[in-house]
Amino acid sequence: MKTLPLAPYMAWAKSRPVPRFDLAGSNVLACTIDDLEGARERLDLSGRNDEGYEPLLDAIARQYGVQAEQVTTAQGTSGANFQVCAALLEAGDDVLVERPGYDPLLGAPRLLGAGVVRFDRVHAAGYALDPERVKASMTPRTKLIVITSAHNPTGVMAHRTSLQAVGEIAARSGAHVLVDEVYLDTAELPLQTAATLGDVFISSNSLTKSYGLASLRCGWTLSSPAVAERIRRARDVIDGTGSLVAERLSVLAFEQLDRLRARARTLLDANRALLRGFLAECATLEWVEPPGGTVMFPRIKGVDDAGRFVERLLAERQTAVVPGRFFDAPAHFRLGFGGAAENVRGGLEAVKAALAAREW
Repeated sequence: MKTLPLAPYMAWAKSRPVPRFDLAGSNVLACTIDDLEGARERLDLSGRNDEGYEPLLDAIARQYGVQAEQVTTAQGTSGANFQVCAALLEAGDDVLVERPGYDPLLGAPRLLGAGVVRFDRVHAAGYALDPERVKASMTPRTKLIVITSAHNPTGVMAHRTSLQAVGEIAARSGAHVLVDEVYLDTAELPLQTAATLGDVFISSNSLTKSYGLASLRCGWTLSSPAVAERIRRARDVIDGTGSLVAERLSVLAFEQLDRLRARARTLLDANRALLRGFLAECATLEWVEPPGGTVMFPRIKGVDDAGRFVERLLAERQTAVVPGRFFDAPAHFRLGFGGAAENVRGGLEAVKAALAAREW
């Protein structure tokens, strides 16, 4: 029998107390139905989406410069990542996963009987993706290399040249590279999806984190047509199809993506200004400033485990951040800045006060 939970962070996130100031989440502030213009009129319970709703496949393909046959839909990015693992892995295969890293990316391969091998993205190098570290971690059984860009939990983007080098390493071993790009669209400069770098790459993404549309659960993968077909057949035994209602509304979201992106950018720009002001006043912290994403991953100088600080922050100041232990980096904590400005401002003030009082 498998040991549960397979993703301790997710179990913690679903069971923790609700704080006054929540900096533990990583979504852009959720849209209301009025933020998605025409949503009420577009609701419809009928139609077909056996292999994905065709207008949605077309919309995703246009947005990322691929063909519709390269797109597979899923229940969010986590659902997309699981479908990739189900399509490509067998028991006894190895999967390379970055450290620090998002724990559902470890749990999915383990659930399928694959082994997980780690490679490090280190603070001293600004958490940059290092192909040499990937190469050194390869085993004869490696079938999949998993990367996040923007990196979860630090927000650092993977450089194109580094991704290309990792793709070459994977190709020589008959492996694939899965790049979770759920935060990619929050980058300050437009970045190309990794799936366009070659057939060895698979990109996963959704409307969840970057656009405030988590409730639609609209996720997808971009891959070669051959891999896309394997993913679709894996989905046959996972959930069959997505929600037609959600997929219709997701098409509407793609029609308004520029406006939704501008909404997110306005929010994130304002919150980044708050974040920079906070960091300038916190000599206790070390950090790498993220060029994208909705999170950062500071650590407290001279402290090996920030867990006590995180616990006291929640209990005594009603403010939530994520303990670094869930990312295999216990000296750190993950801080999200995608929410409403008043939530971010209040949360940062509480963190600053707790640091000043040395509550760890």
